Amino acid sequence: MNNRNDLMGINRNETGTPLNMKASSPFTLNPPVDSDGFSWPSVGTKQRSIESPEEEQQRIERIADAVKVILNEVGEDINREGLLATPERYAKAMLFFTKGYQTNIMDDVINNAVFEEDHDEMVIVRDIEIHSLCEHHLVPFFGKVHIAYIPNKKVIGLSKLARLAEMYARRLQVQERLTKQIALALSEILKPLGVAVVIEASHMCMVSRGVQKTGSSTMTSCMLGCFRDQHKTREEFLTLLNKSNR
Repeated sequence: MNNRNDLMGINRNETGTPLNMKASSPFTLNPPVDSDGFSWPSVGTKQRSIESPEEEQQRIERIADAVKVILNEVGEDINREGLLATPERYAKAMLFFTKGYQTNIMDDVINNAVFEEDHDEMVIVRDIEIHSLCEHHLVPFFGKVHIAYIPNKKVIGLSKLARLAEMYARRLQVQERLTKQIALALSEILKPLGVAVVIEASHMCMVSRGVQKTGSSTMTSCMLGCFRDQHKTREEFLTLLNKSNR
């Protein structure tokens, strides 16, 4: 055991490790941007962000070993040609699908792209494609994110809105939390007059299992500031979205 856990302030006790203990408050009640630049970090988040290439390879090998167990349990032969490299391929894919955990929101996403600008009209970036993993079944959900904000003397590079959505999507998620995390983070970074986020997504846990409703989609929204308080502002945003979808 190294001292990394001590350096990160991880507090172990007789009741178990932090990963075995329920969070004291919901993710979205924690600061959108933590003091070290991460966002709603878990123990594993910080470990992944500081590990060496050798440690990353060891992580891949541990995941691959776990995948071999799964393949055996579903009745497969892990030694047949088609599956020989599958465990390692899956391990690398899973680390890519969840790369948002080790992304530093200020250094890797925003990267000083906040600018002083005398603009107070609505800014909308729509149809941002996202792919994520449902944390309940570890199967994909995918769709589009629409983000709007009204600046308060500050604007952000437009591509950063897409990067922000991508960062939170590349984690184990539920759509409701993903929507709120994007909105709260943008509100914290820019301090705008208002933020609106709408996500429409299709969930494979509904399409390929369970009720198996292939045409279903889920819409979620989060409105902050003037988008929540002012009916006309909210209606303008939703009207612009509907016009663009025609």
